[in-house]
Amino acid sequence: MAITCAFIGLGVMGYPMAGHLQQSGYATTVYNRTQAKAEQWVQEYGGTMAATPAAAAEGKQVVMLCVGNDDDVRSVVYGEQGVLSSMTAGSILIDHTTASAELARELSQAAAERGILFLDAPVSGGQQGAVNGVLTAMIGGDEAALEQVREVLACYAKTMQYMGSAGNGQLAKMVNQVCIAGVVQGLAEGLQLARKVGLDPDALIQAISQGAAGSWQMVNRYKTMWQGEYEHGFAVDWMRKDLKIVLEEAERQRISMPLTALVDQFYGEVQKMGGSRWDTSSLLARLEK
Repeated sequence: MAITCAFIGLGVMGYPMAGHLQQSGYATTVYNRTQAKAEQWVQEYGGTMAATPAAAAEGKQVVMLCVGNDDDVRSVVYGEQGVLSSMTAGSILIDHTTASAELARELSQAAAERGILFLDAPVSGGQQGAVNGVLTAMIGGDEAALEQVREVLACYAKTMQYMGSAGNGQLAKMVNQVCIAGVVQGLAEGLQLARKVGLDPDALIQAISQGAAGSWQMVNRYKTMWQGEYEHGFAVDWMRKDLKIVLEEAERQRISMPLTALVDQFYGEVQKMGGSRWDTSSLLARLEK
C-alpha cells in the first residue's frame, strides 16, 4: 500500500515540498494556519486539506512539519489538536523546521512514549531548492525510520545525510548557517572593494570563483548583489532567527563565536534599513548605505 502523508506548514518551503509529495504519488493531506493557503495548495496540486494538525495527521504513516520556530512546532505537535494526538504507533514524525536541538530531543522523547518514530531533518537550499526539489536534509533521530522514508524524502531532497541521534540534524543545520553567514559577509566586503577600485565584476568572479575563494554564494549571488537586487531568496528575518538558535547553543556549550555574533548584528542593521525580507546577500547594502 502506498505511503500516506500529512504536511503541516505551507510557507515558502513547505508549499512546494508538499507539492512534490503529492505529485510523486504520495497521497498528502495538508494543514496551514492560514486556511486560504491550504485551499490554494489543494487547487494547485490536488490532495486534501484538514482543519487541524490532528485531523491532517490522522491515519497517516508519515507526518512532516515545516513551520517557523520552536513555539510554532510545539503548537502543532501537542494538545488535542496537535499531530501526536492522532498519530498511531509505528508512524513517523519528521520535523523540517530549523529549530533548536533541545526541541528535537524533546519531540523524540514525546513521540517515543507513543510508539512513534521521530526525525529532526532541517533542510538547506532555500526557496529555490524547495521549488526544484533539490534540498539538502541533515537528519537526526531514528536511523531505521530514515530508511523507511528515504524514498519519500527524495521527492524534495536531493541529498540526505544521517547525522546521528535526535538533535544532531539541527546541530548540523546550525553549522551550515554559521558557515553561510561568514561567507556572505566576506563576499560583501570583497565586492565592495571591487566596486571601489573599478574591477569588472564578471571578469573578477570568472577569475576567482574557480579557486579557493569560490562558493555557492559567490556564483549565485554576486550579480544581484552588484545590482543591489535583494527582493528574493532566504530572508534576513529567517537568518536572524537561525543565528539566534546558533548563539544560544554556543552559550550552552560555552564556546565563543565572535564572527557569527558580529554578522548577526550586521543583519540587525539591515532590518533597520527596511531589509527584513531581503535576501541574506543584502549585507552588501549595509556596507554601501
